[in-house]
Amino acid sequence: METVPGKAKPQGRLVVSTQLDAKDELEERLERCVGLVQALTNGLSEREANDALTANVCKGPQQHEEVCLGLFSLVLTEPTQAQRCYRDLTLLNRDGMNVVLVKINQILMEKFLKLQDVPRTQLVWLVRELVKSGVIGADGVVMTLLKQIAGGDISTKNLWLAESVLDILLDQKEWVLKSGMLIAMSVYTYLRLIVDHGAPNLLILRQKEVDYCISMLREKFMECQIIGRDLVRLMQNVARIPEMELVWKDLLHNPQVLSPQFTGVLQLLTARTSRKFLACRLTPDMETKLLFMTSRVRFGQQKRYQDWFQRQYLSTAESQSLRCDLIRYICGVVHPSNEVLSSDILPRWAIIGWLLTTCTSNVAASNAKLALFYDWLFFNPEKDSIMNIEPAILVMHHSMKPHPAITATLLDFMCRIIPHFFPPLESQVRQGVFNSLTFIMEKRVLAHLAPLFDNPKLDRELRSMLRERFPEFCSSPSPPTEVKMEEAASMEMDNNVLDKEDVCYDTTEAAFSDDEEEVHSKGKKREFRFHPIKEAVVEEPADITPWLDQLDDTMKEKVQQLQKTSDTETQCEVMQEIVDLILEEDFDSEQMSALASCLAELFKDHFRGDVLPDEITEESLEESVSKPVCLVFRNLVTMQEDNSGFSVLLDMLAEFYQKQPKIGYHLLYYLKASKAANGKMMLYESFAQATALGDLHTCLMMDMKACQEDDVRLLCYLTPSIYSEFPDETLRSGELLNMIVAVIDSTQLQELMCHVMMGTLVMFRKDSVLNILSETHTHLRLQWTWVLACPAPCLLTCPTVFSCIVSCPHESPCVLMSLFVLTSLHVSSHVLTSFNVSTVQSLDWETFEQYSTWQLFLAHNIPLETIIPILQHLKYKEHPEALSCLLLQLRREKPSEEMVKMVLSRPCHHEDQFTTSILRHWTSKHDDTLGEHIKAQLIKNNNQPRKRQSLRSSSSKLAQLTLEQILEHMDNLRLSLSNTKNNFFTQTPILQALQHVQASCDEAHKMRFSDLFALAEEYEDSQSKPPKSRRKAPASSPRSRKGAAPPTNNEEESASSSASEEEDSKPKAPKRKRKGSSAVGSDSD
Repeated sequence: METVPGKAKPQGRLVVSTQLDAKDELEERLERCVGLVQALTNGLSEREANDALTANVCKGPQQHEEVCLGLFSLVLTEPTQAQRCYRDLTLLNRDGMNVVLVKINQILMEKFLKLQDVPRTQLVWLVRELVKSGVIGADGVVMTLLKQIAGGDISTKNLWLAESVLDILLDQKEWVLKSGMLIAMSVYTYLRLIVDHGAPNLLILRQKEVDYCISMLREKFMECQIIGRDLVRLMQNVARIPEMELVWKDLLHNPQVLSPQFTGVLQLLTARTSRKFLACRLTPDMETKLLFMTSRVRFGQQKRYQDWFQRQYLSTAESQSLRCDLIRYICGVVHPSNEVLSSDILPRWAIIGWLLTTCTSNVAASNAKLALFYDWLFFNPEKDSIMNIEPAILVMHHSMKPHPAITATLLDFMCRIIPHFFPPLESQVRQGVFNSLTFIMEKRVLAHLAPLFDNPKLDRELRSMLRERFPEFCSSPSPPTEVKMEEAASMEMDNNVLDKEDVCYDTTEAAFSDDEEEVHSKGKKREFRFHPIKEAVVEEPADITPWLDQLDDTMKEKVQQLQKTSDTETQCEVMQEIVDLILEEDFDSEQMSALASCLAELFKDHFRGDVLPDEITEESLEESVSKPVCLVFRNLVTMQEDNSGFSVLLDMLAEFYQKQPKIGYHLLYYLKASKAANGKMMLYESFAQATALGDLHTCLMMDMKACQEDDVRLLCYLTPSIYSEFPDETLRSGELLNMIVAVIDSTQLQELMCHVMMGTLVMFRKDSVLNILSETHTHLRLQWTWVLACPAPCLLTCPTVFSCIVSCPHESPCVLMSLFVLTSLHVSSHVLTSFNVSTVQSLDWETFEQYSTWQLFLAHNIPLETIIPILQHLKYKEHPEALSCLLLQLRREKPSEEMVKMVLSRPCHHEDQFTTSILRHWTSKHDDTLGEHIKAQLIKNNNQPRKRQSLRSSSSKLAQLTLEQILEHMDNLRLSLSNTKNNFFTQTPILQALQHVQASCDEAHKMRFSDLFALAEEYEDSQSKPPKSRRKAPASSPRSRKGAAPPTNNEEESASSSASEEEDSKPKAPKRKRKGSSAVGSDSD
C-alpha cells in the first residue's frame, strides 16, 4: 500500500507529490475554491460569513459548486474546522450533496493511494458524517471505499481502513439495512477479509467482522443471496470459526432457518456471481494494472509488468490469499473481445499460469485451483459463459510442454473435486464438469481432449483415473499420442511464465485454429494465432451507474433517455440534444469524462460489428454513417474551426477516444463515406492533436492498427484516402504498409493495385521507397506505462519521448541522462517522434507480405534504378522474395552502368545464382551494352590502388565492388555459357579488359582465373601475327607483351571476333598511330 518514496516533499496539503511532479489539477482547483471561501469569510463573524456564502451560492451553479468544493476541501485539510465546515456545507448545498459525492468518488478511484495521512483520515470521517445524515448516494461512496480495502494486506493503513469502514457499518446498521446492494457487497468483502485477520493481534478486528457478517446473513439472507455461488466459496473458507460454523451448518442442512425463500445450497451454487462482486475485491490500482496487461501488453513482453505486480502486491506471505481474488476476477470479469483473442495480446491463461507457478503456499495453491475451476462445478451452458471456463482448460493445454506438473496437478484436482466438493451433490458436480468439457469442445476451444487426458507425460495412475472419470473424452479417431512439440521453437520461460513459442501445439489440438492455416512453407516458422469464438458471448446490459451521478440533472436525464430507447432514429434525436447541451456556454467541462464513459458504454455494440456495408453504394454508405455516435462527427463537419464549439466537441471526442479507441477509425470512415464530410478529411488532424497523444502520425498509426484488427475490408476501403490525404505520415515509413499487406488477401491486393494504376493511390515515392523496401525504418508505437506506480516520474512531459524511454527502470540514471542529452542537443520534435522504439523492416516480413509489397511497388511508375541499391542488402537464403521480384524486373530492363555495378557487387556463392542468371539473360539480349559496362567496371576497379580499395571496403557498411568479385562473376558466367553458342566472351571490349587486368594482377589471381585469362591470351595471339621483333618489350617482363593489347578503333569494338581476325592483317602504321592513344596500354603506360 505504500506508494510514496521516503524523500517525497509535499507540495500541497491534499496529495503527496515530489518536486519533480506537476501540480495536481484537482488539488489546484480545490485550493482555488478554498481561497474563494476564505476571501468571502475573512474578518466576518460566523453569522456574517454564513450570509456571505449564502448570497454567493445563490448567484448561480458555478458559484454554488465553488463554495461547496471549498468547504469540502477545508474538511479534508483542516481537522479543527471540519465540524463547522461540514455544518455550513449541509446548510448551503442545493443539490443533495451531489457535488461532494462526485468529488469523493473521484478521489477514491484516482487519488486515494496518494492522499496524505490527514486528508485520508478526514475523508473517512466525512463519509461517516454523510452516512449519519442519510445523504442519498452515500451508499455508493461506502461501496467505493470498501473497494479500497486490499485483500492479502495487513499493513497498518489497510487495517485502519478496514476497521474504520466496519465501524461505520456497525454504528449505522439501520441505514445499512436499507440498501440491499451495500449489504451484499459488505458481506462479500468482510467474509473475504476474515481469512487475512487470523493473527493474534488481529483477533479483535476479526471478531467484529465475524459478528457483522453473521448478523447480516441471519437478518438479510435474501439480500446476501444475490452474491451467488461465490458466497459458498467464501463461507467455506471461514467455516472453522465456531460462530460461522453454525451459519454454515444451517446453510447446508437447515436452509429455511436463514430464509423461507431459500431452498438450499444448490440454489446458490447454480447462480453465477455477478462481476460487480468479483471486481470489488481488487483495488482500483490493481484492477487498472491487470486490465492493462490483458489489453495492452504483447505476449512475450509481460515479464517486467508481472515482476512489478509481484513486488507491489504478492511479495508477502499474507498476500498469497490475493491470488484467489485475481483468478476469480480474470475468469469472471476479464472477457476479451474477439479482436483481442485473435491478436498477440497477453492471454488470460498465461497470467493464471504465472499466478499458479509462483504460489508459495500449499493452502493458497489449493484455493487458487478451486477458484479456477469453481464455475465448472455447476456449469450450465444456457446461463454461464464459455469465457468463465476457458482459462482452466487452456492453462492445462499450454502447460503440458513447459510445466507438465502444473497440468497434472490441475487434472488431478479436477478429478478429485467431483466426489469431495460436497458428497450429497456429487452427481450435480459431475454433470457440471461434463457440461464444461462438452461445451469446450462444441466451441472449439480445443478440438480434442484425448491428447490432454491420455498424454504419455502424465503418470499412469492419473491417466487411469481420467479414463475412469471421463471415458467419453479419452477416445480419439487416432491412437492417443503425445502432444507434438517439436515444431515449436524451444525457448526458455522467464520466471515460470509461458512464452510465445509455447503456444505452438499439434495441428489437431491448436485452439481456435483452422486447418488451412496450419500449412507452412519450408524454412518458415509456423505461426499460430487464436481465432475468435464465432458464437456470441453472454453480455450483461450496459451499466452506466458509476458515471451518472457525475452529470448534472439535464444531461443525466438525456443520457438515461438514450439508454432506455433502442430505436436508432430516436437515439439520433436524443444524441443531437446531448450535443446541443455540450455546445452551451455554461456546460461544465468536468462532466466530459463521465459523459464520455456513459456514451462509450451505451454505444459499445456500435463498435463490435462490421462498419462497411456488404454492398457499397451511395445509399448504403449514407445509412452506415447515420448512427447516433456519428452525430458528433456531423456537427464537427458543419462547424468552422474558429467556432468555440468546435474545440469543445474535439475535447469531447478526445475523452471518448480514451474510453473507446475505436472511435478514431470510425471518424476516418465517416469523413470518407459521408457526403456531408466531402473534402473534410483534414479534420482528423485536428482530432489527433486534441487527443492525449497529440501527434498525427502516432494517432493515425494506432487507429489504422485498430482498424486492421477489427475489419480488413474497412482498412482497404480507407487506404486510398489515408495515403492521399496524409502523405507525409504514410509515405515516410513502412508501418502502415506492413499493417495492410499483413492481412489482405489476393483479391484485396488486386483492388489496391488497380487503385495505384488509376492514380487514386500512391504508396511509394522515389525519395522514400528504398528505405521502406530495405533499410530499417523506425516508427513510434505508443506504450502505456505504470504512470501512477512509478515513484520517480520522468521530467519529460512530452508523451512521445516518455513512451520512448519507458523501458528504462526509474532507478536507473539513464532516464535523466537521456533527457539532458536530448535537451542539450535541441532535438527537434520530428526526430523525437522517430525515436527508435520498434523497427519495421520489409525484408523480415512474411512471404506473402513481401510479395504483396513488391506487387504494389511494381504497379507504380517508379524507375528501377531508384531501388537497385537494395541488391547490396539482400542475401540469397534470407531474402528470396525480394530477389525473385527484382530478377523478374531486371530481365525486362536494358542494363545500365549502375545496374551492372550493383549486380556485380553481390558476393559470390556457389548456391547464389542471381548474378549469373541475370548476366546470362543480358548476354542474349544486350551483349554489346553489357560488354561495355563490364569493361568499364574491370578497368575502373583494376586502376584503383589495392590498399585503398581494401580499406574502403572494410570501413564501409555497404558491400563494395572489388576486382575479385567481378572476376568471380565473369568466371561463373563463362562456365554457364561454355556449352552454348553465345559469343559474349569473344567481344573485343571484354577481351581487352581481361588483358588489362591480367597485366597488373598478381600470380595468385592469374592462377585462380587462368581459364578466364586464357581467353585474353588467345585473343592476344591472334592479334600478334606480325613478327614479334616489331614490338620492343623488356626481357625481364615476358608478360608485358601480352599486357600491351593491340589498339582498336570503334569499328573493331563493335565487330564480331571473325571480323577482328580479318583486320589483324591490316598495315601496321595505323596500329602505331593508335598505340599512343590507346586506352588499354602496357604496364609502362
